[in-house]
Amino acid sequence: MIKREISEVKPYSAPLHFDMKALKLHGKEESGATKFWMGMSHFLPGGGAEWAYEDSPTEKIYFVLEGEVVVTAKDGDFVLKTGDSLFIGPNEGRSMLNRTNQVATVLVVISNN
Repeated sequence: MIKREISEVKPYSAPLHFDMKALKLHGKEESGATKFWMGMSHFLPGGGAEWAYEDSPTEKIYFVLEGEVVVTAKDGDFVLKTGDSLFIGPNEGRSMLNRTNQVATVLVVISNN
């Protein structure tokens, strides 16, 4: 087992994201996880992620710990509030935006393919 304390976690820059801070909690380098990695993202008001990942073979799960974000996909918008989660399959494009005036915190799990 590998315990990681939040005080030890270092932020990283997530490509195509803006007005947010990302922390990689678990992954190959952080804890030896080989099938997935897990991060926590803090989106400022107006922060988000540009359209991406249509050609990504990974599976993703977003779980909103606090606040609200809107995830836009080809088939519409998904409003995620505290306690909501969303599964994004391989090669499904998406963008994300925090349209509120409060910080949104999202737990992110992504498969390693």
